[in-house]
Formats: sequence, structure tokens, C-alpha cells
Amino acid sequence: MALQQIVEQTVIGLGYDLVEIERSAGGLLRITIDLPWSAPAEGAPPADSFVTVEDCEKVTRQLQFALEVDAVEYSRLEVSSPGIDRPLRHQQDLERFAGEIIDITLRQPIGAAAEGQVNANRKKFRGTLERIEAPVAEGASPQWQIVWSDAPEGKPGQRISKKRQAAPLQAMQFTLDEVREARLAPIIDFKGRRPRGEAPE
Repeated sequence: MALQQIVEQTVIGLGYDLVEIERSAGGLLRITIDLPWSAPAEGAPPADSFVTVEDCEKVTRQLQFALEVDAVEYSRLEVSSPGIDRPLRHQQDLERFAGEIIDITLRQPIGAAAEGQVNANRKKFRGTLERIEAPVAEGASPQWQIVWSDAPEGKPGQRISKKRQAAPLQAMQFTLDEVREARLAPIIDFKGRRPRGEAPE
């Protein structure tokens, strides 16, 4: 049985979502898991839930057994929760993190779609993930866009003149098929002294 299938069956069978599988130098096998997510009811606040150390230990024990049964070679197994740069690979990931700042890399340069607004060879963008509220044909995937400004980031403590004209916002529509990689932007919440999305102690 293929590694992907073994890990998926084990992780999902224990009630978790599989986020990522990585093989690193030295035989390290790194598995990233998350708790299942479903869209909150209309008007209800999103529920914050986080993978615990106990969750990782439970998945580790079961994976060690499953990998041994299928004679998968590895030297060390590491199971963890998603970091602040969590990968976004599925439509559900986009639904879950709509409104967050993300980094995306296109498979192909933006090309003619840039319309002279940005470099046609550009592939990488950082901005706010937004769902396009437009009618979608039955069976079609929702439409998404990333909204950003190319204004330079201010330095900590820097005062910005109220007279300075804000850089215009730009938007680019995309589908998952056009994206080589999409991740949450690793932004630190300095006020809370912790990465965005991390559970308080």
C-alpha cells in the first residue's frame, strides 16, 4: 500500500484531517494533522479548536503500527499540528480561512491577466483571501480572489503621515488548479505574543 494511502486511512480513521506528508533528509517522516472543520452556522462565531500533544501521541502510536505492518522505511516519525504557515490545498481550506492573509505561488506567471498593473512574470502574491460572492453554476467550485496592496510595509513604531495617499488595492481571481502552493502567511500577533491561530496557554 502506498504511503499516502496508509497515512490517510490511519489519520482519518482516528478522526483527524491529514494536512501534509513530508519526507526529509535522514529518513524523517513528518505528518501534519488537524481537527476536522465544518462551516459554522450562519451568525455563529467560528469555533477555535486546536490539536493537542495527546492528539499527536495517539496518531503517532497508530501510525507506527500501520507503517510497520506495511514495511514502510523511515528512521524517525514526527506528528504535529499545522504551523502558522499552514498549507491550503482544498476548497474546504479556502472556506475555513477566508479573510486571512495568505501567500500563493501560481503555476504559471500571471501574464496577460496582469493588464499592466503588475509585472506579467510575477507568480508570488501575499494578500487577503476573499470569496467572490457571485452565482456559481451547479457543480462548479466557488470562486476566489486575493486582494493586496503593493505599498511598502511600515517599520515598527514608524509614523505614517495622514496626508500620504494610500496605495491602491489590487485583486486577482484564481482557482486551486492555477496555484502551485498556497499557505497562510506566517504573521505573528505581537500584541498577544503568539502566532496567529495558536491556542492561548
